[in-house]
Amino acid sequence: MPRVRLQNVVAARWSPNGEAIGTLDLSKDGNFPFAANVFTPAEQRKRLSPETYRKLEATLRRGAPLDPALADEVAEAMKEWALEKGATHFTHVFQPLTGLTAEKHDSFFTPVGNGDAIANFSGKALIQGEPDASSFPTGGVRATFEARGYTAWDPTSPAFILENPNGALLCIPTAFASWTGEALDAKIPLLRSMDALSRSAIRALRLLGDDDAQRVYTTVGPEQEYFLIDEHYYYERPDLVTTGRTLFGAKPPKGQELDDHYFGSIPERVLACMLEAENQMAKLGIPVKTRHNEVAPAQYEIAPMFENANVCSDHQQLMMQVLQRTARKYGLVCLLHEKPFAGVNGSGKHNNWSMSTDTGDNLLDPGDTPAENTQFLFFCAAVIKAVDKHQGLLRASVANIGQDHRLGANEAPPAIISIFLGTELEKAFE
Repeated sequence: MPRVRLQNVVAARWSPNGEAIGTLDLSKDGNFPFAANVFTPAEQRKRLSPETYRKLEATLRRGAPLDPALADEVAEAMKEWALEKGATHFTHVFQPLTGLTAEKHDSFFTPVGNGDAIANFSGKALIQGEPDASSFPTGGVRATFEARGYTAWDPTSPAFILENPNGALLCIPTAFASWTGEALDAKIPLLRSMDALSRSAIRALRLLGDDDAQRVYTTVGPEQEYFLIDEHYYYERPDLVTTGRTLFGAKPPKGQELDDHYFGSIPERVLACMLEAENQMAKLGIPVKTRHNEVAPAQYEIAPMFENANVCSDHQQLMMQVLQRTARKYGLVCLLHEKPFAGVNGSGKHNNWSMSTDTGDNLLDPGDTPAENTQFLFFCAAVIKAVDKHQGLLRASVANIGQDHRLGANEAPPAIISIFLGTELEKAFE
């Protein structure tokens, strides 16, 4: 039997194997594992004293500096929670300018003189870490003694546990800055932009008569598209292995001409993979809402609900990591490249973005009468003006190897920055 034919037969004969997550009665409390591995505010309230919890909540609400004594109490509670979850190590997770996340693991346990080991985790270790930054992209040349980088705890994004068959790991979301204070990551610019937007939006709301809102948050719900390719086929393509996309060869005889894959019945093997990945995401507090077949063959989509943009950014990194790791259990490889195959759609993200006040008011909600909604018209006009004025910066923010070397079809190329209002809103603005 020819080699490729044998691989086709093996792929077609797949059946569920290995460990299965099974089904549970989800009408019973505790059976749905949402945020089970997250150090949520509810978990903090249980483990911290009422006074400490109030201080932490107030600190997060005001964006004030964290008191060292408060950090020590939070670190102790976080350590005990992590140890109960089986975590032996902790890490500061950050997003350097590599397009990936980075982490350095440190053990909770320190040997003592009598041959035992004790678990330690201080507020100082929680607040700040010092990975060597000399090998991370910096955007400039620095003297050797300045090639340090510091990770700073981001308390607005909750800590979480990553499970492994052989243990667990406490992950602490952080920002990453240089010794001289420059941003070395993707999170610090995001946090700064969110603060700048909030300050200006609050000023506008005061002029529009809103005296209650104290802060404006940007919210986002990215629709993650991805491909699931059988490992046999994946390893036959050196270009796919090396770059995440095909660089040579003919187009497939069947593309997406009839869109017959779109919203079709999800294959059993793929659904099994999706269910396990979503179970892991639920434990990590990722609010996954939707899954379906996408247009291109072997293309799928998973979409969460809206979240604070900072938390959602961390959750997106986790989502991609979970999808890629889970796929391998099912003999599949998850491709996240924007356009991995010529002539078909890709694995991009449609970011459903908006602005909301801390009182729950969506500033980009047109309501039933958008032409008479002064608040909506003002903020919509501000977004239009911002895109027009800063289109070069927006273009630069998505200018990377994956975006600028696209092979697929459909959807707008990233070189074009545009706004489409729709017929009704266009009439209102005119």
